[in-house]
Amino acid sequence: MGRILIVDDHDSLRKGLVKALSNAGHDVEDAPNGTGAIERLQGGQFDVVLTDLRMGGADGMDVLRTARSVQPDAAVILMTAFGSIHTAVEAMKMGAIDFVQKPFEIEEMELKIEKAIDLRHLKNQVDYLRHAQEDLYDVDRIVGGSGALKQVLGVVSKVARSNSTILIRGETGTGKELIAGAIHHNSMRANKAFVKVNCAALQENLLESELFGHEKGAFTSADKQRIGRFEQADGGSLFLDEVGDMSQSTQAKILRVLQEHEFERLGGTRTVRVDVRIITATNRNLSQMVQDGLFREDLFYRLNVVSLEMPPLRDRKDDIPALAEFFVHRFSAELKKRVDCIDPEAQKVLMRHHWPGNIRELENVVERAVLLTEGEAITTDDLQIGDQASAASGQRSIVVKIPPTGIPLEEIERQAVMEALKMSNWIQKDAANLLGISPRVMNYKIKILNIEIPGSRRHVPASMASDEGRRGSRAGTSGLARSRV
Repeated sequence: MGRILIVDDHDSLRKGLVKALSNAGHDVEDAPNGTGAIERLQGGQFDVVLTDLRMGGADGMDVLRTARSVQPDAAVILMTAFGSIHTAVEAMKMGAIDFVQKPFEIEEMELKIEKAIDLRHLKNQVDYLRHAQEDLYDVDRIVGGSGALKQVLGVVSKVARSNSTILIRGETGTGKELIAGAIHHNSMRANKAFVKVNCAALQENLLESELFGHEKGAFTSADKQRIGRFEQADGGSLFLDEVGDMSQSTQAKILRVLQEHEFERLGGTRTVRVDVRIITATNRNLSQMVQDGLFREDLFYRLNVVSLEMPPLRDRKDDIPALAEFFVHRFSAELKKRVDCIDPEAQKVLMRHHWPGNIRELENVVERAVLLTEGEAITTDDLQIGDQASAASGQRSIVVKIPPTGIPLEEIERQAVMEALKMSNWIQKDAANLLGISPRVMNYKIKILNIEIPGSRRHVPASMASDEGRRGSRAGTSGLARSRV
């Protein structure tokens, strides 16, 4: 339903329209002439202005000019009993969306107004989404301040305004699509389409139809022509996610588009030319796939003009608090709950987790916590991370894989200490708690196992360890045994 202004000096027609549109649920105001309409336009907001063209005093064109000036989003429809092509063309050039000649059926006018209101709402949604995307893909607004992320964003800022092909590598859930969007929305193509395709989600024939489109009759279910993603992205950017999952046949066709900027729709003979920037992403090792004959070498070099490596969340743990806070605010708004923060102990739990699912896993954990919490702060009781069934029953089972050639016990111990340090963001006291040993023993383990702490310049060789440390080693071994490593 919408707010409508009806302007006509013919009383019976004006009142008939007011009654019909009011009965249809619209909020309707009317004016008997152009002067009265202009006063109402300056005093209130309308979705649709339906105005007669010829009236005493200010006419319909004056109403149109005023509407375009004071309410540019309002849809204006002109009515006249003296229609002419010249007047209609002039009105359309000035911004009218329709021109209707009298007499007309009320039902016809109701349909035109419904379409005008739908168009207004659609435009509002597009404007909102465009603004939201600009905020989302603003490099300065991307959440996180770790060195690893800053390095990636620094490259994005340098290459975004070029037309170079970009390959974004990284594990699933690290934010590759966000970086692809940032590249497009900070490029010279930002006012054109940013089209996304997941190459792993479709079978080969369906993927090719999705990318290149098809003609009617190209295959059994092709009952009409379809425009593919390359054509939709013409002038803009096409993001091919999971590009390593494409078949050799599709790879060859993608290579041709990169080289010649042209292709044919499936079942078609006409060559279609496009100007598209390609941004790709994969969680696979394309270099190894090239060596194994699974990915075309020539396509790899075409895609790998600029390569970005998205770090996993475990390697940028400094970003976890900011990301978690961002998700708390987002989901508390979506779920209409007042959840303000994550308490310190829950923060520690988040920092200790390895996050194999990366940012996507963190997002899911926080959403579930916001949904479950009954307070204004998320606590450890609200967090469900990984498989907690065994943890809840106090049964901890860690499987150590020993290769057929064997492995020194010291190396297993070293890996356990390293893992605990990484989970604790290199805070030795917290790592010691995870392994059930004292901070003093942890300090000794770091020395005896030749472990270097990031950012620390001091590295103590194992030979300098004290006798006291050796006594601590026996206690530490006991602690590790209790952890069943």
